[in-house]
Amino acid sequence: MRLTAGQALVQWLAGQDVVGADGGRVPFFGGVWAIFGHGNVAALGEALAQADPARLPTYRAHSEQGMAHAAIGFARAHARRRAMVCTTSIGPGATNLVTAAALAHVNRLPVLLLPGDVYASRRPDPVLQQVEHFADATVSANDCLRPVSRLFDRITRPEQLIDALPRAMAVLTDPAACGPVTLALCQDVQAEAIDWPADFLAPRLWHIRRPAPDARELAALVAALRGARRPLVIAGGGVHYGGAAPALTALAAQTGLPVAETQAGKGALPDAAPGALGAIGVTGTDAANQAARQADVIVALGTRLQDFTTGSRRLFGADAQLFQVNVALHDCAKHGAQPVLGDAGVVVDALAHALEGWTVPAAWAQQTGAWAAQWHQAAKDARDWPVPAGTLPDDVAVIGAVQRARPDATIVAAAGGLPGDLHRFWPCPAPGRYHVEYGFSCMGFELAGGLGIALADRTADVVVMVGDGSYLMLNSELASAAALGVAFTVVLLDNRGFGCIHRLQGRTGNASFATLREDGLPAIDFVAHARALGAVAHKVADCAALEAALAAPRAADRPTVLVIETDPDGGRDLGGAWWDVAVPEISTRAAVMAARADYEAALEQRP
Repeated sequence: MRLTAGQALVQWLAGQDVVGADGGRVPFFGGVWAIFGHGNVAALGEALAQADPARLPTYRAHSEQGMAHAAIGFARAHARRRAMVCTTSIGPGATNLVTAAALAHVNRLPVLLLPGDVYASRRPDPVLQQVEHFADATVSANDCLRPVSRLFDRITRPEQLIDALPRAMAVLTDPAACGPVTLALCQDVQAEAIDWPADFLAPRLWHIRRPAPDARELAALVAALRGARRPLVIAGGGVHYGGAAPALTALAAQTGLPVAETQAGKGALPDAAPGALGAIGVTGTDAANQAARQADVIVALGTRLQDFTTGSRRLFGADAQLFQVNVALHDCAKHGAQPVLGDAGVVVDALAHALEGWTVPAAWAQQTGAWAAQWHQAAKDARDWPVPAGTLPDDVAVIGAVQRARPDATIVAAAGGLPGDLHRFWPCPAPGRYHVEYGFSCMGFELAGGLGIALADRTADVVVMVGDGSYLMLNSELASAAALGVAFTVVLLDNRGFGCIHRLQGRTGNASFATLREDGLPAIDFVAHARALGAVAHKVADCAALEAALAAPRAADRPTVLVIETDPDGGRDLGGAWWDVAVPEISTRAAVMAARADYEAALEQRP
């Protein structure tokens, strides 16, 4: 079939199917986000305009970073079984993808990036927006995407797509290598036509692999658990991506194994399920962190064990035996762990069989159960704490209002103080209802990610919680959501700046500096701004008014934004673990030197 490279690419994308969560056949690509410009409009844009919108719709966005965040949210909501495509012009359109690509890379989430590129022929060099590297003529702006792509390729001939596209799909659907793929499309090549093989353009069904563990590695894990006096499981994002949450819940009930959750793993067990200890680490519950300190066998299930999970490598006991269950060898080898290379779901199923008839020692089950009960009550008390008259609520009080009004909501957040408080205090009722991006802790993900998550399931009750700092950083996809008729709720907490970092300055002995709007920035009418972008928006006076507004009927065809003022100094001293934030060795501020002394003392306590 004679087609341009752009036309063949679009036809190929529309023909890729995957086995969905229900076992049925669904398109892998849920659509294409596009901001057209020179470099992608004339050729790829022409091909997308001819595509069947029922099979491969194109969505217009307002920010390249924002549309990539929306694509990532869509993939996350589908537990990596589906993904989206993003196309941009060359130059700034392409480089605007870098932040979102890094987020997808860190969080192991699939997204296909198709930025335009310079002319392969070099006829008009330097073309508009071309970045000229004086020492390497093969470099373009798209090379910025190399370190944040799992696979990077530059298409300089149409026929290269015959090999490049299946390789891209192999990465996007691989449980271990999953992440962003960049195919930089030279703009003259997009327009060139060749005769394409019929088998290349034929529809194809892809299956997500579920690698089984090595028998010896699994046997070592089973033996360690059977001999453990104080075992602990840490559930990470791999539990969700492996579809293992129901089986893990059943295993915890069967054996009494206590389970703690990372940010990505939250919701693996319903909050009230047997064995559920809640969040672990720097933003963890007292129950989970007590168990982590005393555990003699720790099973890290589908988590990369970043510093917030491990309390900067100080949370686990020095004598604890650590097993890393993961599809990625890179993660299995961390922290001196004994590796169990395999899919989390397959491993949990195998453990349920191998541990049949075994339960954790009664004393440990009673102790972890008591810790969990104490924490659940403390967390409820914190959420329901009455804000004194004449004072502004903190984030936890706002979380309480949201939880009472919309307990079954799908929560979206990222960066700042909200993720930590949500990790500790939000009682997640089921898997798939908690999407807090904290691997890259990326300000600006919230609204765009919420759009992608709501687009993935228009029946979901999506509630985006975002601070005013993140809102100001990236808000334009509110307009995209309004244009597309996608409804979700935004709770905008206005603490007049970067409250989380303001508080961190205080904890490290520094005075507040360049973090709050009192430093000179003007007052901002967030309600008027959100309305100007097409949203329904209201300001509420307090948590009671917020709760009432959340419970009221809401728009079905656009976002609703509820703005509430909060206290930048507010916070709750519950749960948590030490986090390694280096404090200057020398300072003229006595408070900094005192913080340094505390920091050095904490370093000496590391196991």
